[in-house]
Amino acid sequence: MGSISVEVYIHNPEKPVQCCEVTLPVDTGAMYTIVPSKILDDLGIKSLGRRRFTLADGRKIDRHIGGALYKLGEYSGHALVIFGEQGDHSMLGVTTLEALELQVDPVTKQLKPVELLLL
Repeated sequence: MGSISVEVYIHNPEKPVQCCEVTLPVDTGAMYTIVPSKILDDLGIKSLGRRRFTLADGRKIDRHIGGALYKLGEYSGHALVIFGEQGDHSMLGVTTLEALELQVDPVTKQLKPVELLLL
């Protein structure tokens, strides 16, 4: 499908005035968003603990996780964030896209609103 990157504001959910704009590639094959630990630490986002993740190649890694408030244009939402370590690739994952109520249009390679269903 090709890749797209977006400018997103990441906020500390406990102190929303603390924020940082970052450019992240959108990865619809990734469940979670990964942001460098330094950025999250600077924002005062606290680790909620460590979790084990399986990579596409089958390797297992342990990373700190936390919660963040994301804003992209008029869209905002809370989602999990993984504290990226050296060698990790930053990315915006599907759970964050869902929290923002957005999806990738495979034709235009742009983000577009999701129809919200309450079934």
